[in-house]
Amino acid sequence: MGNTVSEKKEDMSMESGNGENGNKEDSAKPKRSFFDWFLDVVERGGNKLPDPVTVFAIIIGLVMIISLISYLLGVSVVHPNTGEEIRAVNLFSGENIQRMFSEMPQTFAEFPPLGLVLVVMLGIGVADRTGLVTTSLKRFVEGTPGSLITAAIVFAGIMSSLAADAGYVVLIPLGAVIFYGIGRHPLAGLAAAFAGVSAGFSANLVLTSLDPLLVGFTGPAANIVDPDYYVNVAANWYIMIALVPVFVIAGWYVTEKIIEPRLGKYEGTPEGLEEEDENSKITPLVRKGHRWAGLVLLLSLIATAMLVIPENAPLRGEEGELVPFYQSLVAIIFFIFLLPGITYGIVTKQIKSDKDVAKMTAESMASMGAYIVLAFVAAHLIAFFNWSNLGLIIAVTGAELLQGIGFGGVPLIVAFIFVSAFINLFIGSASAKWAIMAPVFVPMLMLMGYSPELTQAAYRIGDSFTNILTPLLPYFPLVIIFAQKYQKDIGLGTLISLMVPFSIAFGIFSTLVLVVWILFGIPLGPDSPLIYSLQ
Repeated sequence: MGNTVSEKKEDMSMESGNGENGNKEDSAKPKRSFFDWFLDVVERGGNKLPDPVTVFAIIIGLVMIISLISYLLGVSVVHPNTGEEIRAVNLFSGENIQRMFSEMPQTFAEFPPLGLVLVVMLGIGVADRTGLVTTSLKRFVEGTPGSLITAAIVFAGIMSSLAADAGYVVLIPLGAVIFYGIGRHPLAGLAAAFAGVSAGFSANLVLTSLDPLLVGFTGPAANIVDPDYYVNVAANWYIMIALVPVFVIAGWYVTEKIIEPRLGKYEGTPEGLEEEDENSKITPLVRKGHRWAGLVLLLSLIATAMLVIPENAPLRGEEGELVPFYQSLVAIIFFIFLLPGITYGIVTKQIKSDKDVAKMTAESMASMGAYIVLAFVAAHLIAFFNWSNLGLIIAVTGAELLQGIGFGGVPLIVAFIFVSAFINLFIGSASAKWAIMAPVFVPMLMLMGYSPELTQAAYRIGDSFTNILTPLLPYFPLVIIFAQKYQKDIGLGTLISLMVPFSIAFGIFSTLVLVVWILFGIPLGPDSPLIYSLQ
């Protein structure tokens, strides 16, 4: 990777001859490290996995079979809260078969993440389709001093999780273009942007669509143990904010101190760069639209504050508590994106009538088709898991086992982070993984005294830093295409080798931040404790 394109061409010509250097390179070629072998295994194994929808359907079948076997064996546990005996329920019984069919529409419609995510995406979809998100990212990066450009690209990547597609499609190629424009290696800029967008996906200064999505799984999982337990949308907000500067500093250091020295000086000729620059210009009309959108955003934030801050504000409870505000965050996020997005679209003439807004919201819902299908099977998986009592049985048994061997505290949480990170190499979807893991791990850790909010935070950390290492990430091929504009022969292994230092740094420092959070007892978010006390 330290070679430039011109040096690679020379190396290739030497390989074709009989020179000493060519012989050395030929002899070195067959050597493959253990890491290369591991990546090959991950890629081959991951490619053999079926679609997530099929995975869920298979797991549903397994849950039904296990419920029958457990029922026949008389498997049961004692609920640690109530002392009640919890027996396995046979999902093949006539009563449960009838329930599956009769409650199918209700099970799907009442799936908590479904409405939460779709409402948020209605607002974000308009802001994204008018170009507001893209323009905001470009203006932020382009307006940053050269000495801070690396940090700015990583920061913009992290913040782009507000509209993840925009980060992958816009910021990653933009990072390469900016680095090339200031005489630095474009692949370093691409890697910095990719690290921010993907490895720092969970961190943000504001709440994103991921927050209600994950809470939609965490809440029902917590209710397996405590039916009255409530997890608010901002459950991990404080720690996610704290991770932003940590990731920015780590990304800056890795880019400038490890990646760029390794890449060396870039002397190649990018393909299609002039056309890309022409298409990414910020026109006066775009600047005007961005200013007006910023003004509407400010007014929206002021209006939100007026609904929360006064003593008798509408989004306060009868005793002044903020629970109504937390419960309204999804709607607030919807308007925070929708109103500036419409304003920007009107000024830039992307929106000429109400029909354009309706079309954009419809398109944003169309893009959620895959998620809706996934939500359908996930809703039934979680419902069947709960009906069978297997989730609670596994949680109680697992908690007793861990307590029996004395495995708990910080080592347990750290182990869970790395379990999540490993699974992430094979299942890319954050919601797909958490739908499977939450009903098992949230109750299990609750019974050991750890809050659902803490388990969710640990999952988010583990779910992020290995994104940039797995070929199963849907955007991985796109990133390779972006990189090939600057180095034609770049492949999967080269890109992953670029990203490994970022993954290691982000993984270590984000884990340390959570450890500090636990040791000092810092709340993870508003009304989000670290400890769960059994009643």
